[in-house]
Amino acid sequence: MIYSVRPLPGPGGLINKPMRTDIMKIERRCLFLLAGLFILGGVLAPSWIGAERIKDIASLEGARENQLLGYGLVVGLNGTGDKGLATMQSITNMLARMGMTVNAKDIQAKNAAAVIVTATLPAFPKPGIRIDAVVSAMGDAKNLQGGTLLLTPLKGPDQKVYGIAQGPISLGGFGAASGGSSVQKNHPTAGRIPNGAIIERGLEVPLKNGDDIHIILHRPDFTTAFQVSQTINRKMGGEYAEAVDPSLIKVRMPADFLGGPMGFITQVETLEVYIDTLAKVIINERTGTVVMGDRIRISPVAISHGNLTIEVSTNYKVSQPLPFAPDGAKTVVVPQTKMEVKEQKSSLIEVSGVTLGEVVRALNSLGVTPRDLIAIVQALRSAGALKVELEII
Repeated sequence: MIYSVRPLPGPGGLINKPMRTDIMKIERRCLFLLAGLFILGGVLAPSWIGAERIKDIASLEGARENQLLGYGLVVGLNGTGDKGLATMQSITNMLARMGMTVNAKDIQAKNAAAVIVTATLPAFPKPGIRIDAVVSAMGDAKNLQGGTLLLTPLKGPDQKVYGIAQGPISLGGFGAASGGSSVQKNHPTAGRIPNGAIIERGLEVPLKNGDDIHIILHRPDFTTAFQVSQTINRKMGGEYAEAVDPSLIKVRMPADFLGGPMGFITQVETLEVYIDTLAKVIINERTGTVVMGDRIRISPVAISHGNLTIEVSTNYKVSQPLPFAPDGAKTVVVPQTKMEVKEQKSSLIEVSGVTLGEVVRALNSLGVTPRDLIAIVQALRSAGALKVELEII
């Protein structure tokens, strides 16, 4: 904001000195007020950093996906199909439905393969909607490249047909072999048919239960469920939401929305809620991966970590008979084994931290590998210095 000060009448037509001092004091107060607002904004900003929309952390009760499964036949392969009798019987059954009678033992085909077809039925499905289908070989087929899936019914757990799949298979890889040599990229025995399945039967999912709607959290948590209910109540200006348990929030719809809940659901799912997460460490021992959350804390503790390496090497020397040696002398291979033990020097290092960055820097100062880090994390938790939930996958 720019202030324009007009000279006031005074001695010599200029502004009086007391008046100039008062204006300077006002400007100083304005600057202090602006600085205070910036500081207050910086303090309040972190509370919104972890905010998520309700639609991203929860869903309506009943609005869920369902799995579909089917058995099908892929044709058009270049001699890389199945050789088993089951596939030949499938071909026979298909030809029988088309009015042809053929004996399965008389069929000699390498261009067909028996496959399992899977798909995911989305929430609120309607007939005519297209979804992706995944095709996987279940026999001894070498490659599904160039194959076409024939009409395959997809059934749900209740054995009802909810969709049909058909179309050319996209592998995303290849495989070839000739003269004893072979090359392969990705998995040529599994592929996908984009939009290759059509929903034929829908599912009726009620949006409300009486005058209430039920919101289910994807990750049950007491604090998050309470925050969701309080956020909805503040938005609606009354006690409309109640956290029944860590995963269920029951919301009573206002009288204005009882006729059509879509508008009310739209307002609720776009609200932002601060998410509280657990202090958790995920460890994958197969790949040496360690993932830590932002709430990890380490109590002051001293760590000493060293590696012990044992190296065993064997060299083979040939002992050959000298000239004019006796008739029984022969060449002998003598192995010589050498063992070497190396132990890395280590010293005690104090580790503590109140933020994830401090924890990472402290552990990196030890110069450990991911495998060593897994052992250190497990030891810290056993010692009580790392108070987190440890999950090994």
